[in-house]
Amino acid sequence: MQVGVVFPSVMYREGPGGVARLMKGIEDLGYDELSMFDHVVMGHETDDRPAPYYPPAMPILEALMALSYAASVTERIRLGVGVLVLPQRQVALVAKQVATLDTLSGGRVRLGVGVGWQRSEYEALGEDFATRGRRIDEGVALLRRYWSDQRVDFDGEHYRAEAMAMEPKPPQGAALPIWIGGAVPQTLERVGRYGDGWMGQFVRDDVAPKLMDRIRGHAEAAGRDPSAIGMQLGVSPGFRRDENKDFYAEPGRIVERVLELRELGFDHTSIDCVPIFQAGFRTGEAILDHLAAVREELAASL
Repeated sequence: MQVGVVFPSVMYREGPGGVARLMKGIEDLGYDELSMFDHVVMGHETDDRPAPYYPPAMPILEALMALSYAASVTERIRLGVGVLVLPQRQVALVAKQVATLDTLSGGRVRLGVGVGWQRSEYEALGEDFATRGRRIDEGVALLRRYWSDQRVDFDGEHYRAEAMAMEPKPPQGAALPIWIGGAVPQTLERVGRYGDGWMGQFVRDDVAPKLMDRIRGHAEAAGRDPSAIGMQLGVSPGFRRDENKDFYAEPGRIVERVLELRELGFDHTSIDCVPIFQAGFRTGEAILDHLAAVREELAASL
């Protein structure tokens, strides 16, 4: 079971030194991955759109920039995005950014991608929300071409490249892992068809095995090995939102949940530090102490 940590952007308040200490501390504790989640902007509620899932004033560091900083202060820990909203970004630029990050980190990147949910964010970035599904399919194919081909010729419905080159290639090349986030039927089909893994979101325990079976069925239909597809679900109290604060404050409950996820068939999970911060661990040092207690119990249980 691979256990990562989602970095809390709110800790930018401790300055660059505090951010570096927390990133390095997470690595030193032995966690497998340090990850960021992606939003560039967050819309306010207006007369014609509902409130977003997150408060508009919630601080969110840009994922790839933050991971480049993490690469400079760590040596071993994998660097992940869960998930980058690929269709609202320029795919060629993402290919260059991720290749650069993989190069300068020594081949430590795992890229999660998804289609997102916030129409207003797409509009603010000048991209079409309505075509996001078709564009993520083309986008992933184009990423892998840029990471492997010396000459890239690509003639898609939404993306084109004519006799283009991109160097340097990432150390992992086209094998740089791309995981797909989400839980709708189209996402499950994408995971089975071309994803290296699935990042589940808002999935109930009684539904998760059925969704994993669907992914494996799509993989078989695509002529792929279903057992080679990784499965991830984040650590949380599930749909019992009233239990959030107590859940994240108790290392034993976090570890118990990791073991439950393993039993369900997941081989990757992540611990989000934002709810840990909200549970009362308000400094980088306090978060590290709490993660150390979790890690100690994990070592005895996994």
